Amino acid sequence: MATLLTLVGLLCFCGLSLSNGCKRELLVNVDFPGQDITRLFSPDTKHCQQLCTQHSSCRFFSFIRSDWTKDKSQFFCHLKGSHTGQPKVQKHVVGITSGFSLKSCHPDPLPCLPHVYHDVDFYGADFRSLFTADYEECQRACTSDPTCQFFTFLTHTFPASKYRYKCHLKFSSTVPGSPVIVRTGPVISGFSHSIGDISKKCSTACEGKLFPNTDITMHSINVPLAASPEHCQALCSAHPLCTSFTYVSADFKCHMKGSTQELITRPRKGFTSGLPVRFCHLHNKWLKKIYAGINFPHNDIRHFQSYNFGTCQKTCTADPNCQFFSYVTDKSPARRLCFLKRVITMPAPPRITKLANAVSGFSLKNCH
Repeated sequence: MATLLTLVGLLCFCGLSLSNGCKRELLVNVDFPGQDITRLFSPDTKHCQQLCTQHSSCRFFSFIRSDWTKDKSQFFCHLKGSHTGQPKVQKHVVGITSGFSLKSCHPDPLPCLPHVYHDVDFYGADFRSLFTADYEECQRACTSDPTCQFFTFLTHTFPASKYRYKCHLKFSSTVPGSPVIVRTGPVISGFSHSIGDISKKCSTACEGKLFPNTDITMHSINVPLAASPEHCQALCSAHPLCTSFTYVSADFKCHMKGSTQELITRPRKGFTSGLPVRFCHLHNKWLKKIYAGINFPHNDIRHFQSYNFGTCQKTCTADPNCQFFSYVTDKSPARRLCFLKRVITMPAPPRITKLANAVSGFSLKNCH
């Protein structure tokens, strides 16, 4: 019983109340000092507001604009929260715009990001480059590529002439997953069935290829966590540089491989390897799978009492803010709790800096 109470106590750190109503207004030259949860890069205030909306605990934010001159903190998006959902202090500061999460405004899980940013570099996350006549063509190239999320284009006046007209296509994952996965007792976890629509590239569905008890021994380019081999395959399929993968069930690690020259394998129990799918929609078995004895801790947006697992899963699927969940299966009905969760999956450059004669922006896939 003590173990169960400890588990419930850890799970009960949930999202804050959304009862404060929809607040779309932006407060120019206003800072909400303190109460930071995390800090991310963002090109403008509205993108920062979308980051706050998708973050499980964020209720308000302060964005340091490009016209900030006190230090080199431009483009920092400070995500914040409190037990009341309101900032403790509002302070007049030139160069900062603040606002509130749009969670209560029925947000679009796939926001359109049409703006371009002159003299701004979305640094890093490149997976492909090409030469285009202008930034509009670069943006069209990004939009037409299934895996491109954002881009940076170097104009005809860029100082290094050999890099002029160069279009850098960039990637960030749109497949949700818990950053922490643990084995535990009376808990069942799962995913919202609605997120399958987010990752579709075409109408044709396919199974993909898995190799049980097999390890691919090449160097890993990325090692996220995944709930199953099928989830790992979805993560690999969404990554433009992932050519194969190995999933280790003991620690939930999804080892993405990047070699295009060879596929070196060896038998190994507890390892499942496979190949991504590129030209069809991966079957959504990983979404419908029941993960018994597995907990997705943290990232809670809210929790409620639920008498069965099915109700918990249906509620997550119906909630546009929910991507995955954990359900406590205690014998006592009063302790059966459903925890709805989410992580940020909108395009988010890993770093943003000022760069003369560069133009950056996002794919327009979600604007049609």
